[in-house]
Amino acid sequence: MTTVQSSPAKTKTLVLVAPLSGQLVPIETVPDPVFAQKMVGDGISIDPTSQALLAPCDGEIVQIHSANHAATVKTAEGIEILMHIGLDTVALKGEGFTPKVKVGDQVKAGDILIEFDADAVAQKARSLLTQIVVTNGERVAEFRPHVGFANAARDTVLTLVLAEGAIAEDEAAGLTIRSKGIIIPNPSGLHARPSAVLAQLAKKYQSTIRIHRGSDSANVRSVVALMGMEIARGDTVTLEASGADAEEAIAELEEAVRTGLGEEGATPIMSAPASIAQSEVSAPAPRPKSDDPNIILGVAASSGLAVGNTLRARRQELNVPETGDSPNAERRKLEKAMAQAELEIENLRAKVHGQGDPGKAAIFSAHQELLDDPELADIATSAIDKGKSAAFAWQQTYTTQADQLAQLKSTLLAERANDLRDVGDRVLRILLGVEEKAQVYPENTILLAEDLTPSDMATIDPSRVKGFCTVAGGATSHVAILARSMGIPAIAGIEARTLDLPDGTPVILDGTRGKLRLNATATEIEAIQLRIARQKAKQEEDLRHAFDLAHTQDGRHIEVVANIGGLEDAEAALKVGTEGVGLLRTEFVFMEASSAPSEDEQEAIYASILKTLGPDKPMIIRTLDVGGDKPLPYLPMAHEENPFLGERGIRLGFDRPELLRTQFRAILKASTSGHARVMFPMIARLEELHMAKAVMEEERQKLGVPPIEIGIMIEVPSAAVMAERFAEQVDFFSIGTNDLTQYTLAMDRGHPKLAPFVDALDPSVLRMIDLTVRGADKHGKWVGVCGGVAGDPQAVPLLVGLGVKELSVSIPVIPSVKAQVRTLSYAQCQELAQKALNLDSAAQVRDLVPLDDV
Repeated sequence: MTTVQSSPAKTKTLVLVAPLSGQLVPIETVPDPVFAQKMVGDGISIDPTSQALLAPCDGEIVQIHSANHAATVKTAEGIEILMHIGLDTVALKGEGFTPKVKVGDQVKAGDILIEFDADAVAQKARSLLTQIVVTNGERVAEFRPHVGFANAARDTVLTLVLAEGAIAEDEAAGLTIRSKGIIIPNPSGLHARPSAVLAQLAKKYQSTIRIHRGSDSANVRSVVALMGMEIARGDTVTLEASGADAEEAIAELEEAVRTGLGEEGATPIMSAPASIAQSEVSAPAPRPKSDDPNIILGVAASSGLAVGNTLRARRQELNVPETGDSPNAERRKLEKAMAQAELEIENLRAKVHGQGDPGKAAIFSAHQELLDDPELADIATSAIDKGKSAAFAWQQTYTTQADQLAQLKSTLLAERANDLRDVGDRVLRILLGVEEKAQVYPENTILLAEDLTPSDMATIDPSRVKGFCTVAGGATSHVAILARSMGIPAIAGIEARTLDLPDGTPVILDGTRGKLRLNATATEIEAIQLRIARQKAKQEEDLRHAFDLAHTQDGRHIEVVANIGGLEDAEAALKVGTEGVGLLRTEFVFMEASSAPSEDEQEAIYASILKTLGPDKPMIIRTLDVGGDKPLPYLPMAHEENPFLGERGIRLGFDRPELLRTQFRAILKASTSGHARVMFPMIARLEELHMAKAVMEEERQKLGVPPIEIGIMIEVPSAAVMAERFAEQVDFFSIGTNDLTQYTLAMDRGHPKLAPFVDALDPSVLRMIDLTVRGADKHGKWVGVCGGVAGDPQAVPLLVGLGVKELSVSIPVIPSVKAQVRTLSYAQCQELAQKALNLDSAAQVRDLVPLDDV
């Protein structure tokens, strides 16, 4: 425990024990001027030989840096002790550090605060020297650092003679001056070093000086308070000073903050003029709006046409009491509610998985992971301990977290905020004892909503709800994915005025083009209804001929196969005439597991699908395709600024060879059960292909099984450009047009504003496909397409004309794609494709094959 001693003269001393084992180093000799010059505060440094940072005294955790490399303990006497592991470790963004406490925890001397991987940190940081400094040194009369080697939790490293009484902050009279908005330019925000520089500068002035960011503020003289705000690069702050020298203080500090407080790599960012409100500057660009008052625009989320009457979806109002029973009783309520919610989500997951849709099941698996997030429970429990009811604490926690997610720059991550609200609402209803009311919608409903959740989608009856529009969300939201799997036309990111439409308004929803038509005439509505009826009749006719082969009228065979996620999908595909499997997404095997599936588990899954397909129907098994943009809960990954350009697909396999080799062995062992092919994702360089093939061959020889066909995904431009060289090394190519399109156009396919332009029929993408086919042809290799465009009726003639020999599509469209191929002439498709390659835009390409003609 902490030792506080009183001397005869009534002075008090505070003894700090070693938070780490290691050689003690004078703070003045640390190779960092911010610490050496005691800008953060006076103290001592340790060159550590242990890997767990311990509390040097009793106290409360008042700060854990977001990069997890620093923590501050505040003693009962008000002394704030900052421990900073290593130098420049903020740049690691948490990699190698594992905090064991949270802000607000009471700790005893010797308690573990942060564990860290010394080897990993040492390889990337400038030094492991760990600083123990007092950030409010005005409360200390004398520092007595010790020397030599210190043993963690046993030896004293620093004795503090405390000053008599607390030093109050002077409230100097005078003017109050506020700076203009300052955009933080520091690469890692205001971490320890720039915070210390700012605090040191502020101490020159008598005025009270605070920093503001929105509703948050802190005393700039407090390094701990500054770091506690977690001010990031790009945040806009203002400085406010009150006192006789306020004007001089703001003049110096504003310029210092604007230029990065002397930190290397901090380049000033032009701030907004003072006359413009920051909320206006940071407001997003206006969404596209239609000039026609009868047309409302949005993002195409799920294709198809629907005619019906609007109905505004309304949320169930819940009355949440702020206070409840004792903290113990409220904590038990929360635990029970979360356990009940987990059971409900598992039932939903099992239900949709049993319907043969592992993709939908994976969405609810992700919900289970959100529910298991320890931070949600910890924050809610902290609020309960302060007297709040479980329901109030939980609601505040998940809504705050969801709002933070919604503001992230990554569209994909921001869309997950809706999933968190869905999970949060479920727990809240259980806590309040409110049953979710089953919505019964009128026939021919076009549902309008601010947003919908996956749970909402699970209760929608497609026979009554013909389509829906949401103001929020995008094409990659889980709701959009569910809509496509259910065959419900949908528009996301639609203009907000949609919600003002009176219930019962007749509309035409075009999910393919992302348009909602108002005030259609009776003749127009009748024409659309007749068109929908014709489409339905055609679908029934196509299904009757689903088992006929897909030969063009001049005799070219196009293999039409299925994209699947598991055994149930394979069984469903066989019922609609698939000629095989062009893509088995093995990530679903991993996403539905709580830990990495074993070799035997994977082999059993792959073998069961191969046996179901039979020896005459090939199956392409794509190796694990996950990464920073779609991580696995049991596979922690370092934060990446741009996960789409980071460790994805085969790159992750190289970094985690145990995963790669286990899956390769499972595929090879299962390959004897049918006609198996293997495909590597995200191959961009020939070296990557050589490495993957070498590992596969090593494992094959160990197992003594026959070789299997090997192919690669063509989903990055480099692979398409180098297709001729790659074709020498593989048996086939499969073009993943979803990623190939976004990488070629440099546009996020999930972006609500850019999504309409991310079209695989852009001539630049078609040229990539053409390059790939021509490169493959030179070596007698075949090319398939497994991206979404393979099932697009406007794309099919062009892909056939470019020389693609296999179309791997979603299960429901297999019959219609086969039927369409049987109406085509290969020679005419070739002419059409050549015309498309020489056009200027995707819109012009689509005009070559109008939707009404297919």
